Amino acid sequence: MKHLLLGIVMLTLPGCFGEGDKIHTVDELMADEVLLAKITSECRNNPGALRQTPNCQNAEAADWKLRLERMNRSLGG
Repeated sequence: MKHLLLGIVMLTLPGCFGEGDKIHTVDELMADEVLLAKITSECRNNPGALRQTPNCQNAEAADWKLRLERMNRSLGG
């Protein structure tokens, strides 16, 4: 019985102390537009809970920087 209980505890504990969500930098998000779109979509779908999270703030900054770069390129700069 002790071994069964120990086995159950060993299997469930790693889920309690996982990495959680990785915080992506602005540069990482600018380099991976699919990831940027995913995070931006999640943030816009639940702004009350997620807007102030590091990933949402970084995604917003990355989106803004990419828009500025595109505008600059389209204007010939």
